[in-house]
Amino acid sequence: MRPFLLLFFWILQGAASLAQTKADSLYLAKNYAQAGTCYPDQAQHQQFRQFKREDLYNASCCYALAGKSDSAMILLRLAIQNGYKNITHLTEDTDLRSLHQRADWGRLIAPLEGISFGTPDPTKARVITTDVDRFWKAYDLAQKDTAHRAAIYRQYYFDPGSDALQDYFSTKVKSIDRYIASHDRKQAFYASIRKNTSKVDVYKPAMIQAFVKLKELYPEAYFPDVTFVIGAFTSAGTTSSEAVIIGLDQAVRSPDIPMGELSLWERNNISAVDKLPNLVAHEMVHANQGGIQYDTTLLCAVLIEGMADFLGEKISGSTANARLHVWAKGREQQIWADFKKEMYLNRANNWIANSNQETPDHPADLGYWVGYQICKAYYDKSPDKKAAVREMLNFKDSRAFYEKSGLTL
Repeated sequence: MRPFLLLFFWILQGAASLAQTKADSLYLAKNYAQAGTCYPDQAQHQQFRQFKREDLYNASCCYALAGKSDSAMILLRLAIQNGYKNITHLTEDTDLRSLHQRADWGRLIAPLEGISFGTPDPTKARVITTDVDRFWKAYDLAQKDTAHRAAIYRQYYFDPGSDALQDYFSTKVKSIDRYIASHDRKQAFYASIRKNTSKVDVYKPAMIQAFVKLKELYPEAYFPDVTFVIGAFTSAGTTSSEAVIIGLDQAVRSPDIPMGELSLWERNNISAVDKLPNLVAHEMVHANQGGIQYDTTLLCAVLIEGMADFLGEKISGSTANARLHVWAKGREQQIWADFKKEMYLNRANNWIANSNQETPDHPADLGYWVGYQICKAYYDKSPDKKAAVREMLNFKDSRAFYEKSGLTL
């Protein structure tokens, strides 16, 4: 059924962010024929291809379960045309098993075989900025015709955008109206950042150097495409099943960029443009965490993020969240005492992605700092550093990992 992407912030925040639709309810009630008609109707109203292809895929599953294989194949073909590429899920999904004996099954999946979403060679990792170029074309047109901004951004930015852009916007922005509203609140800011968004290539050698170091620490490392987009200040970076995706507008700070329109959290968390390699390194670590056994505890959440900060620092020279380390100095005991009260509870939203809790006297996202400390202790204690990194990136029991670290503050 639903081919969820591996999006790390989504995992940490929980599946509740995806509201159950009428079609989902019908599927769960095993009313497959009716669900199969609802999903395509739902797809017609989706603003981003990722949601559209998900609905089409789900419709195919429903028709296959209802014994309507011709309809199932038509909808599955449409899902693929809209960017569905996960052949592993496609061939293993039991909802589609009845289609495997069809003569056209092999022809349908053949184009998906051998598709690669990255490379094991860090020197061949791709850094892609075409979506940034599309944004500025749309932005210039929208400034001349403000009454039709939504249509302009859809035509010139969203619809022709990469699959990575579709994944980012469907999970991190969710609607074009929300996107435009965010930009309206930051007009001077967005008008000023163009020159800094053009500097990605300047920092590409440092990114590649970090990837090479990750490969040295973790020979099994794999390097998906790194795709840059202009978002709505909802995520500086995330990871899909196909790419590392960077919200470049949250990583363009320089002394001449106006900050007056940004909130307290935004001002504190927009990273300097010369820190792009550190941010990308953090997200590339996330892209290699596929062997982890996730649970719902705060402890697991901080390990995932703190590990990305710790290993990101190892390979790039600096953590992506240096400000937390500055603030935490001298406050370690209190932070740790507060963390221990919630560490085995489902309380990640008090420690990670909790921008609503940012105050001038207390930063949000302190879970990154806590996880960093645990992972550092684990690494420092291990005599075999490569084994320690492999164990980090593939831990199965967050509590056992923490206890093995021996961390005491």
